[in-house]
Amino acid sequence: MSVPALPDDNFDRTVVYVIDHDSSGAIGVVLNRPSELEVPAEIRLGPSWASPDVMFEGGPVSPEAVIVLGRRKLGEDLAGAAPVGGTVAVLTADAVENHEVGGVDLLRAYAGYAGWGPGQLDAELEAGVWVVLDVPPDDVFSSAPVDLWRSVLTRQGGRLAAIGRHPVDPSVN
Repeated sequence: MSVPALPDDNFDRTVVYVIDHDSSGAIGVVLNRPSELEVPAEIRLGPSWASPDVMFEGGPVSPEAVIVLGRRKLGEDLAGAAPVGGTVAVLTADAVENHEVGGVDLLRAYAGYAGWGPGQLDAELEAGVWVVLDVPPDDVFSSAPVDLWRSVLTRQGGRLAAIGRHPVDPSVN
């Protein structure tokens, strides 16, 4: 989660779900930026789409690329998807293109992604511009994504809750 002092408008008040982070860099998607664009028919797979069922702005990198996350069904094997944490899986491009996916029951699509080069995210974490928190699957597929940044911080209590209540424009405080 970004803090208000993050000097990059692309990530102002964002909740980013990190899909992969290793020595070669990191990749994730912004969870709280729904667009007004419908999910294109060519990627509308059989499982249900999380509400709101629109494309999300996943980040500033490659906005033409689409990443689809799915909620894993307990006790079922994944097909066309790879687990990324808990009950969250990322669908493969082939599975999306061929409409061949199994073991997931809820989907969300992201245009673009957030990406960091080697060591970049680690340096930003060390500088304190991100807060790292465990993400329940309900956050990934939240039906109120616009409120996610504030609600995630507020439920942490203490200093993080105070950050979550920080107004967008401090002059109206």
